[in-house]
Amino acid sequence: MMSKPLQISADTAVKLAAQLNVPIEHLMHMPRHILLQKLAELANTEPESGSDKPKDTDR
Repeated sequence: MMSKPLQISADTAVKLAAQLNVPIEHLMHMPRHILLQKLAELANTEPESGSDKPKDTDR
């Protein structure tokens, strides 16, 4: 069963593909739960980028 393409803008797709290091075509047909998992992994591995908010959530 194929999933339908993600409902995201072209600009967002380009940025996500670059950050996740995957081709845009793969990103657009990636199952939503896989994309969310990869985004969570990316968020956990990237250093905080100057945000004033504390990163302490649900601990």
